[in-house]
Amino acid sequence: MKLKPSIAAAGLAGAMVLTAACSGADTGPSAGGDKTADAASLQLTPTTAKAKGQIPTVNWLLEDEPDSLDLDTQGGSAGRTVLTNVCERLYQLQPDMSVRPFLARTATSPDAKTLVLTLRDDVSFHDGSKMTADDVLFSLKRHANPEMEQSDEFENVARMTRTGDREITIAFKQPDALFTKALAGDAGLVYNREQVEKAGKDFGTPGQGDACSGPYKVSDWKSGDSIVLNRDDAYWGAKPLTQQVVFRWADDSAMVNALKTGAADGTYADSISTAAALKGTKGLDQHYGPSTAALALIPTERGGLADPGIRRALSLALDRAGIAKSGYGGLVEPWATPVGSGAWGYEKSTFAAAQKQLTGAPAKPDPADIEAARKLVNNAEAAPDKPIVIGTDSSQGRMVIANAVRAALQQIGLKGQIKTVPPAEYGEFYGDPEARAEIDVLVADWYISKSDPIGFYDNALSNNSNNWVGFRSSGYDSKVKEAMRTLDDTKRAALVVDVQRRFSEAAVWIPIAQMPTALVISDELTGPPASMAYLYHPWAAELGAKRG
Repeated sequence: MKLKPSIAAAGLAGAMVLTAACSGADTGPSAGGDKTADAASLQLTPTTAKAKGQIPTVNWLLEDEPDSLDLDTQGGSAGRTVLTNVCERLYQLQPDMSVRPFLARTATSPDAKTLVLTLRDDVSFHDGSKMTADDVLFSLKRHANPEMEQSDEFENVARMTRTGDREITIAFKQPDALFTKALAGDAGLVYNREQVEKAGKDFGTPGQGDACSGPYKVSDWKSGDSIVLNRDDAYWGAKPLTQQVVFRWADDSAMVNALKTGAADGTYADSISTAAALKGTKGLDQHYGPSTAALALIPTERGGLADPGIRRALSLALDRAGIAKSGYGGLVEPWATPVGSGAWGYEKSTFAAAQKQLTGAPAKPDPADIEAARKLVNNAEAAPDKPIVIGTDSSQGRMVIANAVRAALQQIGLKGQIKTVPPAEYGEFYGDPEARAEIDVLVADWYISKSDPIGFYDNALSNNSNNWVGFRSSGYDSKVKEAMRTLDDTKRAALVVDVQRRFSEAAVWIPIAQMPTALVISDELTGPPASMAYLYHPWAAELGAKRG
């Protein structure tokens, strides 16, 4: 998994009238009065009510203009939000975060190391040509190219072959429990081979065809201004109720004002502060759904948090409830693991029960927690003798977390120092060890693409590049690898719970809160999923009017 932040840093949008005309809105959680929600009572629902009526045009906001609509070369939430309505996948992520075959009509496993996909015979691309097994095999091999974003999903694949007119057979080096979940993500996108090869390096850029089969097609992309999707009336599946979706992009303040004034009809808010600022606004509905996104502290190679006892002490002393209220308007929930409940795509009750058993990350520390934390510091073999440097940018939520970390360190007899960098430099912390060489811990927000917690816990494998703090445990490595080979959901869930406990006891990362998906939408509209599935599910195809 390539580690990167989940929330786009706010910056200047493209040449958008809304940005210039509506700047200066207060996007803090307390804008316009006390809008703080109670995180403990926040209800997460995967869907909204089914739409009944047609809509000619919907204006939708993104926080950034997509760099490309070729997700093999430029992955990102803005591009996915657009393209998931245009391109389709072999499997499809459902609003409840489960997955099912989609362009693959059926999937069978004659043995634990073989997956046979039988393809639908009724799928047409937007140019009218039929989807073939050759298109599917081409797409899979393109995704698997080492230069492409999804190549790591294919590391366990031995070979992929066409074994029939409508059949693809995938052979694995060892059983792979996550591969079908990857096929519900960008590793499962199916392209029209002829169109992709014709476009060459320009595929995914303005002016090029989309080479896809989904309910919408890209009709126009004016760089710096807008992307327009039109309903494909020849679509092979159910016809959407909304005829046209126009995407524009804006920073947080412009987005808030556009939604308040009706200049825009909706958004999936990348920044939870946007939803907080719009809470209670007349004419708008808000829906919160499950997501894999989480807030966490990631200890780095620098060593200030190298001792696991110090990490556990910091986790015990951190005021997560205060962070949720002051930094995120109560719209995030204090959480004991560094992956949100949207990852529970199966065996939900097992994971929910296991979450409640973890005691090392209290929502609000009590005196006993602080006393236990101080004992851990006193008994630590390598307590830091210098201030622990906390890396962040200047965004409100992260600054609240950074100050809470510093306060927690002070409570347990340690010193903290905050290093604030511009948003562009902040993003470099995730991928460049040199960029984070002067910080001991990163204030992080991010998500995993798969609805399975084990898709996160491989980050702490001894040889994983995301294991910055250098955690080493042969027992942990063995359990993670066993879980990733276990195809039975019930058995895999039990292994994941054990892995989760080991990770938490070592405080490899320090969890803070889970972040829901926030859908802000006109109160005249309904239908799309409220969960994180919107990144991989054709949400606009389900969007329409509340009334028929």
